[in-house]
Amino acid sequence: MSTPGKLKRKAKGERPYFFDDPNIDRVVSMVMGLAGEVAVLHDRLDTLERLVAQHGGPARAALDTYRPDATVAASRAAWRESFLGEVLRIVEIEVEAMSSGDTQPYEQAIAAVENNGRARRQKK
Repeated sequence: MSTPGKLKRKAKGERPYFFDDPNIDRVVSMVMGLAGEVAVLHDRLDTLERLVAQHGGPARAALDTYRPDATVAASRAAWRESFLGEVLRIVEIEVEAMSSGDTQPYEQAIAAVENNGRARRQKK
């Protein structure tokens, strides 16, 4: 059995756009990522609740009154920070591009590269 590898954070190639405004695409991408996470969490919570009901364990009221200690709170805060980093990854990529001076839209950058390549071929 193989161990799953870690996926790369940045995909190669052009990001597909489905709406006229790329910002709408970014929001839809973030919402779909969140929807996937919520679906997985729902399934896991449903499984846990069914296992607790079958095998005995704390009642649902205990879940409502639970207060995490400092260690648990810190662990949850670290997870939240990581999770939000993933959700906001698309925004971070845009900010990185802008801060590195790469403010040209993707299409203009591709056109410049293609035109430069044609110019080199014509010189030969």
